[in-house]
Amino acid sequence: MKKIILALMLTGTFSLSYAQSDYYNDYRRSITDINWQSVAADLLLSVAQANQINALNDRYRDYDSWNRAYVNNPDRWREDRYYEIERILGREKYIKFKKKYYKGQYPVAVYNRNKNNYKNGKVKKVKVYKVDKGNGHHH
Repeated sequence: MKKIILALMLTGTFSLSYAQSDYYNDYRRSITDINWQSVAADLLLSVAQANQINALNDRYRDYDSWNRAYVNNPDRWREDRYYEIERILGREKYIKFKKKYYKGQYPVAVYNRNKNNYKNGKVKKVKVYKVDKGNGHHH
């Protein structure tokens, strides 16, 4: 029963502020899409740096806490987050991080570009077969 109520509450919030939740989903993916343990290993982060990254990733534990911070400017999470990551990693390691995990692009651009195609995973090309030259009605 609880699950149904939760689902209804979620659909409620999503329909009211769909764009806001889109930004939040991007924010969540910026955390969940990356294996931060391997980042720490790859970049030889200190324990302190790894802890700071983990704290940054845990900063907003749910939509409400995130939304309180970004309700007026949902796009700003990117600048804030990547500025913080750069501050924690330092310039050199941040550049390595971007190269490896974002193919050298500014992470913001990656998330903007992915906004529409992350839903269907890796499959980007869909073959369209022309049925016939008429108006598609078969008699």
